[in-house]
Amino acid sequence: MRLLPALSCLLLAAACVPLGTPITSTAPGTQQPPEYYADKTLRYQDYTYSPDVRSVQCYVGTGQPNEVFQPPVVPLGQSQSIMLEFDVLGEQSQRLTAKIIHCDADWQPSVLTDMQFLSEINEFLITDYRVGTGTKVPYFHYRLRAPGVRLSGNYLLVVQNPGGAPVVSRRLLVYENQVQVGLKPGIVVGGQERYTLQQLDFAIGYAGVDLVNPAAEVKVVLRQNFRWDNAKYNLRPTFVRDAERRLEYQYFGFENAFPGLSEYRYFDTRSVQSVGLGVLHLDPRANPTAVELQPETSRQKLAYNQYQDANGQRVFESREYGNGATNADYFDVTFQLKADQPAPGPVYAFGAMTDWQLKDEFRLTYDEAKQLYSGHALLKQGYYNYDFAVAAARGTAPNEVYFEGTHQETENQYDLLVYYRPPGTRADLLIGYQTVAMNSRQ
Repeated sequence: MRLLPALSCLLLAAACVPLGTPITSTAPGTQQPPEYYADKTLRYQDYTYSPDVRSVQCYVGTGQPNEVFQPPVVPLGQSQSIMLEFDVLGEQSQRLTAKIIHCDADWQPSVLTDMQFLSEINEFLITDYRVGTGTKVPYFHYRLRAPGVRLSGNYLLVVQNPGGAPVVSRRLLVYENQVQVGLKPGIVVGGQERYTLQQLDFAIGYAGVDLVNPAAEVKVVLRQNFRWDNAKYNLRPTFVRDAERRLEYQYFGFENAFPGLSEYRYFDTRSVQSVGLGVLHLDPRANPTAVELQPETSRQKLAYNQYQDANGQRVFESREYGNGATNADYFDVTFQLKADQPAPGPVYAFGAMTDWQLKDEFRLTYDEAKQLYSGHALLKQGYYNYDFAVAAARGTAPNEVYFEGTHQETENQYDLLVYYRPPGTRADLLIGYQTVAMNSRQ
């Protein structure tokens, strides 16, 4: 499910194709559900700590049109920097600062001092901010270039308000290719699973570096579409070939397999004058502008439908005024999902727009008489990917298969992270990284 060049042409088209889903967020003048934002404790994950902070994007600044779809992963010493952008709702700008925290492979703060991974003072005043212009919903747009670091590994970029409370945090990855990573699509060995799962086979060659006890000390993380919520952890090598200096990971219990799911649903709210893809109705007289998406249905029992998507991501833009950073307004977007009966758990709109988390404001309400889930959210103008997820047991990934179905043919992006802590050191290094496309359309 990747944004290809052809999709850029699709985004410029004015066609109106039905697609949509529901949410429950707040427009100005309504009450924000407090649960998600009540606890201001710093979390070592992608997190938003204030209901006024919206539209967070963290990506590698490549200078290309689709740079916002590049995950915040860079080689050590690369000139291209990781960018963080976000909006703060309101008519008054704030003095915000940022800092970077070095973490271990398990995303806990390491014991390193700032000067061991930074070459400058670890406090960065955000001076690049601009006011939104010509919008009904007032906001300021902030932009920060992450500082360069001296070690590979995991980093948490944290933005703080004047009182020192976190405003937003994002995970960054800096890697070096000390080992050879072989990641490729595999063949699922199973019955029905061969039609629903996507398997990733991989191996790690370490002929060029001395690793002490690599079978136990090397840690790997396997991700789908650069997500952390459903990543595969604690994968141990099944074969250690000392003579070849190679670790092989070959599983038979689907440990290295993911549900392929379906291509993401989508909608287009870039225009305030006409309805876009997935939009049923638009009311520009409302404040904020009200958008009702096409009612969606379950895809759980449907055959696979191929089209190009953005792997759950979104891009901000205003057709009438151009620059999405400061000219795009905020719309009150209503999502709708038809369902004959309630799901086995709470239902949420889900995707990059929710930080891949089940946020209270994106929870849908079921109307038994209408057999309809619905809700609304305050979202910036743009093109969005999303799907519907059912809350699963605490600590487990949401159930996206219930409404979306799952297919081996779906296009997805995968990456593998390889960590190692050399003996006598106090830092987990990211010594290998590779991405691979499953069912690429290119």
